[in-house]
Amino acid sequence: MDDCIFCKMAKGDIQVQKIYEDDDVIAFPDINPIAPVHILIIPKAHLQSVLSVEDESCIISKIFRAANKIAKADDKFADGFRIVANCGENGGQSVPHLHFHLLGGRSFAWPPG
Repeated sequence: MDDCIFCKMAKGDIQVQKIYEDDDVIAFPDINPIAPVHILIIPKAHLQSVLSVEDESCIISKIFRAANKIAKADDKFADGFRIVANCGENGGQSVPHLHFHLLGGRSFAWPPG
């Protein structure tokens, strides 16, 4: 999508601090972190949300493989972490591009607020 900020980041039109990148996925720090370590993991191809994932289901495994590599490489994830995907406006999704939040570096409670 031409106006999607995450697509622009994935293409390199907007520079980000890359934490991880492969052919299909890119990860970078969230600009409004809610944890000591807050990384966004996105597919490079535009998918609006979890509801857009159909035949692309392999992208979810690629995103989780990226989360695995990121978490293993940073000691701040050693005591545990959270992976979150918001879907739709009422679900808290602020950017209409599928993305996962990888959160670590502190304790998390359940249920979230």
